[in-house]
Amino acid sequence: MSSKTDARLSPGQRLSRGLRYTAVGPVDVTRGTVGLSWQGAHSAVSGLRQRVEKSQLAKDLAREFEDAQVAIAGEIAEAREALANLPQTIAEARQPKRRPRPLVLAVAGVAMIGVGGVVFSIVRRSMQPDPSPRPPSVEVTPKP
Repeated sequence: MSSKTDARLSPGQRLSRGLRYTAVGPVDVTRGTVGLSWQGAHSAVSGLRQRVEKSQLAKDLAREFEDAQVAIAGEIAEAREALANLPQTIAEARQPKRRPRPLVLAVAGVAMIGVGGVVFSIVRRSMQPDPSPRPPSVEVTPKP
């Protein structure tokens, strides 16, 4: 029972091993060269993809910036309009308001007093102890 560990070689290691053992390793040289070429191509494509993503991100940010500018311009226009109408709004706010009639205030006061009396009597009754239905356990009359 032998344990065989097949360590995977990176393309660079495979190329260097193949060059070291040129008599026995032309396959390793070929595989190492192809592997290094593949890694280089993959790295180049990855770099290009990152550049494209950055440029798209920059375009998206530019669009968002333009949208924000338009929104801010709209807000400023609304604020100017509100400031132009401010004197009229202040004048409308200063107009006297209708006061409630005295009869309504009197009825509300009487109702409040009535509710207060009912609440007071309920609270007063709940504070008095209830008489016990059982006879007292000790004599109520004192001894001489």
